[in-house]
Amino acid sequence: QVQLVESGGGSVQAGGSLRLSCAASGLTFRRYTMGWFRQAPGKERVFVAGIRWSGASYYADSVKGRFTISRDNAKNTVYLQMNSLKPEDTAVYYCAAELGGVGVVASEYDYWGQGTQVTVSS
Repeated sequence: QVQLVESGGGSVQAGGSLRLSCAASGLTFRRYTMGWFRQAPGKERVFVAGIRWSGASYYADSVKGRFTISRDNAKNTVYLQMNSLKPEDTAVYYCAAELGGVGVVASEYDYWGQGTQVTVSS
């Protein structure tokens, strides 16, 4: 049974930082592309950042230069370091896993976590 468990969300003022973690179990983690998506109230779930099995990472333009995705295959964990947070970053953040692929489209992902809330106040 595959499980993805996010942690690290919370409330922060604009300009602050948070680090999200996603611990995976029940899958061969090193083979999967891992992604972070977010969903604001009343909006669609959108891609934030992804990292392939090779370590290659890619980002949505809205977070490029502020967010960093990384992975630790020994710990089956993917991270999202979020700096210079803005109120528009407020959303529920989801971790997802995809076997192979590019990993920028939500429908391509095989497994999802339950989400963690990030709230940025101005």
